[in-house]
Amino acid sequence: MKINTICMLGFIGFIMAPVILLANPEIGKDNEESIKLSNNPDIEMLREMVISELMEPEVDASEISALLNSIQQDGTWPNIDYEDVSSTGFQHSRHLGNLLELSRAYKKPSSEYYGDAELKQKFDSALDYWLEHDFISDNWWHNQIGTPSRLGNVLLVMDEGLSETQKAKAAPIVGRANLDAWGARPGGDLIQIAGIMGKHGLFSRDVKVVTEAVEAMSSEVGFAVDRGDPSDVRGLQTDFSFHHRQDRVTSTLTYGLGYTRSFADWAEKVAGTSFSFPDEAIELLVDYYLDGIIRHIAFGKYPEPSANNRAMVRRGALDAHTAGLPEQLLNATSYRKDELEEIIGIRKGEIKPNLTSNNFFWHTEYFSHQRPDYFASVRMYSSRNHSMEVPYNGESLMSHHLGDGSSFIIRTGEEYVDIFPVWDWQKIPGTTVLQKPSHPGPDEIQKRGLTDFVGGVTDGVYGAAIFDFESPHDPLSARKSWFFFDDEFVALGNGISSDSEHPVATTLNQSLLTGDVAVGSNNAYKVQEKGEHNISDISWVHHDKTAYIFPNPATVRLENKELSGYWHRIIDRAWAWEGEEEHKDVFTLWLDHGVTPQQAGYEYIVVPGIEESQVERYRVNSQIDILANTPQLQAVQHKGLNISQIAFYEPGELEIAGGTVLSADTPGLVMVKTNGQGIEEITVSDPGRQLDSYNLKISTRIESKDSRWEANWSEEEGFSTLSFTLPRGEYAGQSITVKLN
Repeated sequence: MKINTICMLGFIGFIMAPVILLANPEIGKDNEESIKLSNNPDIEMLREMVISELMEPEVDASEISALLNSIQQDGTWPNIDYEDVSSTGFQHSRHLGNLLELSRAYKKPSSEYYGDAELKQKFDSALDYWLEHDFISDNWWHNQIGTPSRLGNVLLVMDEGLSETQKAKAAPIVGRANLDAWGARPGGDLIQIAGIMGKHGLFSRDVKVVTEAVEAMSSEVGFAVDRGDPSDVRGLQTDFSFHHRQDRVTSTLTYGLGYTRSFADWAEKVAGTSFSFPDEAIELLVDYYLDGIIRHIAFGKYPEPSANNRAMVRRGALDAHTAGLPEQLLNATSYRKDELEEIIGIRKGEIKPNLTSNNFFWHTEYFSHQRPDYFASVRMYSSRNHSMEVPYNGESLMSHHLGDGSSFIIRTGEEYVDIFPVWDWQKIPGTTVLQKPSHPGPDEIQKRGLTDFVGGVTDGVYGAAIFDFESPHDPLSARKSWFFFDDEFVALGNGISSDSEHPVATTLNQSLLTGDVAVGSNNAYKVQEKGEHNISDISWVHHDKTAYIFPNPATVRLENKELSGYWHRIIDRAWAWEGEEEHKDVFTLWLDHGVTPQQAGYEYIVVPGIEESQVERYRVNSQIDILANTPQLQAVQHKGLNISQIAFYEPGELEIAGGTVLSADTPGLVMVKTNGQGIEEITVSDPGRQLDSYNLKISTRIESKDSRWEANWSEEEGFSTLSFTLPRGEYAGQSITVKLN
């Protein structure tokens, strides 16, 4: 048997035994005696734990009554299309959901249907119908994960209420979740399949199957290993992001979250038993959860839209996360206990969020910035990655530009909830996009990036992102950067060029309209009536306690009006086609660069959490200095924090705080912190991932040396030459920070 498992930093290496599947009654008889004689107390305890968990939901008597009244003589329900087994259809999962509801009602003592003979007869009819037809979907996921999981849960709840024939017929269907299955590959699915397999092992009291499932899950918790093809390093990455496929598109909040949930569910259950996971596996998973997943979630609670990939268009995709997962991790380990408790408290509303972080995930070109009052992100791609996930199963049919430097701003978690049916998908926040009459087809969504100079620099608290952008869709290029501080972030663009007949726009935001929109100019401001506006010579726009400030007077396009659209334009599902037209009030703010711009640019500052009455004062007293914004060099200085952030697209020179001159002989990203005595800290990174070292010259005396860097002062030149040893291999693109004082 071949299992492409992920190496666990050398701490575990199980030899996988062949999976035991009760595929027919004879195999079941062969194992029956040994299973009964084993009488493993841990198996019995885990079995009862899983069943008890499945029985927790309350039984809705009216729902059960409706199911019983509507079920047909052959065991089907009239509102389910049993003919459509396509990847965008397959309503059959509702049949299995109905079976689980009926089984709970029959087995739960508090249910008015407890032990009800009529319910049992109809349950048997519905179960037998499924077992007789064994529906196979065009989407492998249903066959190897969805159906085995749902049917396995039904078996556990009904337990001895099932006939031996039903158990025997169900076994090979649930058994499609096995370690030899096509879907049991590293990247998120294997660990879920192992979990389903383990539950079925509990149902059949098969110690060997449960052991194999637990060992398979354990072996999956580790950093992905490059086995000769860098594009096929699936699973947990060394930057604590997650790749599900070869496209190297971020899957941290989708497959990576499912991977974590499956493991945490079992880690909690088997803690203290003979099946317990190694401490190293649990601790690495906690690290991934806190340093990866949580950094993609605003306030540790609200998922950032673009990190949800194609799943962002599902109804409820942006709902707040519950405390269940961190509670499971906490029940499995005391490792990083305080941090897990903080997330739990935030999600339960017991603690006011007070999180602060700044992260760049170099494997997925994703940047996040968290402050107590707001969250902001940047999603990019490079020649090392693809632009976006393929719209599998008809999801996210218009997401061509989601990776083009999208920058979402979250203050409340409500900004983008279910906005996507009415969205203008060529005006995604943060992006610079050619405004075409229509989108290309869904098969044109995923493209490999065309440039390699894409990255970030961060010390964990402050940082900047850079995107040498060349559209794989359109004749359009730009150099875009974002600079993140405490109360604000700065967005710069230059070199914006296109030879298309269509105009180019940079969108500052497109979110649900909340309250008034005010525009400031010449020390005065005006609240805009609902509609479409083309406004010249303005200094700022304010909406939903967020200000968009222009250091130089700007002309903007603004819409604050109702938009309409249908779910089926973005997701090909039966429910979406049946839905009525959606109507949402939307705020959209963008800069129009016109047709065929050449070397155009933009500058704006975003200040979340500010009242309209405070904006002009902030603008006049701004601590932000834009030091450079050219196609060769983009740089911002925050005078209050004494931080300068510089993006060298080419070798160059720049004067920063206190008259200090900084020069670089290669492209790169640099962040410098100063104090009254001079330079305090320097952080550098190589977005191109080609350099072994990064060199700077600084017009101040610095002399130091350790394993990471060396600085030498030249009295004759009046410069210090600094050389930083850069991370390579799996860590290429990571920042390196050195402290001088």
